[in-house]
Amino acid sequence: MNTKLTARAMLGAAALIAAGIGQASAYEPGESWAQKPGATLGAAAEAPPPGLYMIDQAFTYQSTVVGPGSGNQAAVHANVGVTGFLFAPGWTFLGGTYTAVAVQPFIDLGTPGGAVAGIHNTFISPVQLTWKLGDFGVTADLGIYVPDGSISGANGTGNVGAPYWTFQPELRVGYYKDGWAFTVDSYVEINTKNSINGYTTGDILHEEFTFTKTFGKWTVGPVAYYVGQVTNDSNPLGAYGGGLNNKFNIWAVGGLLAYNFGPASLSVWAADEVSVTTSGGTPNFAGVGTITRGWTAFATLSYQVWSPSAPAPKVSSMVTK
Repeated sequence: MNTKLTARAMLGAAALIAAGIGQASAYEPGESWAQKPGATLGAAAEAPPPGLYMIDQAFTYQSTVVGPGSGNQAAVHANVGVTGFLFAPGWTFLGGTYTAVAVQPFIDLGTPGGAVAGIHNTFISPVQLTWKLGDFGVTADLGIYVPDGSISGANGTGNVGAPYWTFQPELRVGYYKDGWAFTVDSYVEINTKNSINGYTTGDILHEEFTFTKTFGKWTVGPVAYYVGQVTNDSNPLGAYGGGLNNKFNIWAVGGLLAYNFGPASLSVWAADEVSVTTSGGTPNFAGVGTITRGWTAFATLSYQVWSPSAPAPKVSSMVTK
């Protein structure tokens, strides 16, 4: 196995599947991102060798509600565990290497409205293609959050699941040479209507940046991310008094440290949200015009659980007289 490539590629796979905490920043008004900002930090535009890989991840998000509708700026926290699988069959399509991902997140969430715990919407990415172009790599995929999580409440947003689909097209581009790695990951969350009240959360843009250097088995470097709502919410049924949720912009900076054990790769990274702005919304309506601001820390262990069997050696026959 190419362990150096696997470690970096699996860090990317693990980051790719880190699931979100939409309710943590939100109260629809207020449902926000489906995938936690910063989740793909450390991701590489590389595919691992053929096999089946498992990813175990945990992260915490500690924050405060800010914005015109934030009231007393109550605290919001989320502790998340993620279990996922990445399948790399060794297939190629359009010149790219094919992989697929399936993930199940579990969330313990505390908001101004109370504490809940349950299953977040399942994440699947049935088609991911990665191209290697000299020192550059490009990965394109479509992720989908399925509305099968813990759903409760009058509007379906009383727990950590969400009663709508989220489609997440993604493009990751990276440069890798002499142990240096610079990756930019861009993806957009496009939400369908809430199946209970018709509310539609606007599109969410994520931009995540990783710049690292590998020294032997160690990898270290700075990271940063941006997340922002780029279109307005739509509330055709007036479920929240006719008000539309805000747009917002968040910038965060931090650092990453990873170690390649050979059969497994461990990575940790953390980021602090240093700039947060909101606009729009209804200032006097609790939860509207708000977003969270805080810090987050991730830990990910990724490893191969199955690899294709090596082909049997050819046996030549000899005929003698």
